[in-house]
Amino acid sequence: MEAIWARLRDLEGQAFQTKKGLSFTFAICGDVMSVSRTDYNLTKRNFEKALELAPFDGPGFINDIIRGPAYVWAILHDTRVRRGDW
Repeated sequence: MEAIWARLRDLEGQAFQTKKGLSFTFAICGDVMSVSRTDYNLTKRNFEKALELAPFDGPGFINDIIRGPAYVWAILHDTRVRRGDW
């Protein structure tokens, strides 16, 4: 998770897309991510929980498990982030 979180810090401000094609960016402060399309924050722990299940077909798979599943799925399944980790 630390390697992926470091990659995410390097990708701050870059455009990502949800599975439905909605564009968003994010910023990280410590273990908290703020996403441009929502008012709530996502924690590093959200991503850790999702990584335990990755890969998966879409955000619906983690909808009841974590906050912000559309963003978490989009970020973790982006080739800039996953780099063959799964």
